[in-house]
Amino acid sequence: MGSAISLRPDFNGFILRRLARQARDADQARRLLALASIYDGGSRADAARVGSVTVQIVRDWVVRFNDRGPGGLINGKAPGKPSLLNDDQRAALAQAIERGPTPYLDGIVRWRLCDLAQWIWEEFRISVSEETLGREVRAMGYRKLSARPRHHAQDAEAAETFKKTSPSLWQKAAGPASGKVIEIWFQDEARIGQKNKITRRWAKRGSRPSAPHDQRTRSAYIFGAICPKQGKAAALVMPWCDTHAMNQHLTEISRNVADNAHAVLIMDQAGWHMSKNLIVPENITILPLPPKSPELNPVENIWQFMRDNWLSNRVFKSYEDIVDHCCYAWRAMQERPSKIMSIGRRLWAQGF
Repeated sequence: MGSAISLRPDFNGFILRRLARQARDADQARRLLALASIYDGGSRADAARVGSVTVQIVRDWVVRFNDRGPGGLINGKAPGKPSLLNDDQRAALAQAIERGPTPYLDGIVRWRLCDLAQWIWEEFRISVSEETLGREVRAMGYRKLSARPRHHAQDAEAAETFKKTSPSLWQKAAGPASGKVIEIWFQDEARIGQKNKITRRWAKRGSRPSAPHDQRTRSAYIFGAICPKQGKAAALVMPWCDTHAMNQHLTEISRNVADNAHAVLIMDQAGWHMSKNLIVPENITILPLPPKSPELNPVENIWQFMRDNWLSNRVFKSYEDIVDHCCYAWRAMQERPSKIMSIGRRLWAQGF
């Protein structure tokens, strides 16, 4: 047993009992009352009886109290095993994750935990298990996320310039409607067909879940547009993609624009979007995106959400069945304006 340790002199029994009455933590209150008995002239054995513990534990309470005051008597979370990586090594790991693997050097096109563990061994000669490394990268803020498509020939500078100059562009584009509220809309098309996609699903670890898959080729097209700031959406399901279908969709969007507003419709430069035969309503101005920049259009993310939740892992019986499911999925999306705002908002477009 260690030698007796005196309690710090800046407290007394009266103060500790008052703190015990005010404490919200039952364990802390019990420990304060035990130490108060020592301040009042009791022994460690008396304090142990008050606290219903051994005298050695009372000694540990005294050490914690002398070191950190009453707050030291609150149970804290155990620090656990220290990390195998220091701050500099974690910074290097973050750079490697952001940079991604080099296929001709690393032999892979995406990082797996086993690859990162091997990279850490080669760089720092530190052996880390996949489970430990998984916790480490999650603590650093990394998650496995779906990558957005980016055209291999994209002009990155053009995309950034569009983001910076788009506010002035749509004010200029909507010049004839000066004095009206400007609504920013985004438009795109998605093909939904019998040759459907299979998405991830919950299953027991180590198993291989199955999902129905069809190889037939009947399909329909959803012409969809969203106004993220207002949470509005307008769509048509059409059997083809051409100028006639686009004209019908522009009419549908026009009906959803507020009476006191003018819509700036941002979309890619597909042939039916830029056709000379396109009939653009008076309350809409078209603003084309830079070439090969699909990630600037948030409707791409709307399609992904709809496929993941309502349209994938299905076998469509007929064209009519495809149309019915497309209409159901879009209406379900339209009934979630907060989701449209969450998925579709962009800082460079809406300012939030």
